[in-house]
Amino acid sequence: MIQIIPSILIRKGKIVKQKQNDHSQETDYEKNPVDLSLEYEDHGIEVVHLVDLDGAERGAPINYHVLEAITGHTKLKVDFTGGITTDGDINKAYEYGASYITAATIAAYQPDLFASWIISYGREKMTLGADSMDGKIAIKGWIKKTQIDLFEHIRYFYDRGLKYVKTTDISRNGLLEGPSFDLYKKIIDSFPGIQVLACGGVRNFDDIEELNKIGVFAVIIGKAFYEGKITLDEVLKFSVNQE
Repeated sequence: MIQIIPSILIRKGKIVKQKQNDHSQETDYEKNPVDLSLEYEDHGIEVVHLVDLDGAERGAPINYHVLEAITGHTKLKVDFTGGITTDGDINKAYEYGASYITAATIAAYQPDLFASWIISYGREKMTLGADSMDGKIAIKGWIKKTQIDLFEHIRYFYDRGLKYVKTTDISRNGLLEGPSFDLYKKIIDSFPGIQVLACGGVRNFDDIEELNKIGVFAVIIGKAFYEGKITLDEVLKFSVNQE
């Protein structure tokens, strides 16, 4: 069964949501991260994807205090991402309660280092962030585009033991125009056994059920929750029906 993972984007300690990667279209949300996390927990959510936007832009995590607050007040597992570039960053994230780490920029700049993390921290704990625009990897919170081919990038780490890849088609993120079904299916077909965390474009529960059918491991949702396109009651009902 597909896992539903809410995304919580943090800037200066507050929840925000972006349209694609345009910071000028960034919107603040009224709820604080702990209250929102408690609400998620009450509706059967088990994992949240916490994105430190300040950390992603700076190249070093900043919002550890939000991570600590969520893990200190809930039983949620947190997949933490944003500016992870050193072993010290990883260890500190674990110290503040993270269960999993997703890293993107470091994997593009220092692929051998990220590959070593898959071994040293375990393939169950490390997720490759491979977000792309027009098939090319984008990093630093999607601000910087590269010429790295998405599939070649995944292949490099897949051959070195990668199990989990979180991928966003940036052109669809925040637009509520539907996920990149073909892209996720192609990744699953190209890399047998890989677990895809799909992100971007989810409009409704039909999209989630379609992702489930094609074998996506998890779907990361942000704006669809905040704007009521998908409700937590629906998530709870879906989880119960799949058990």
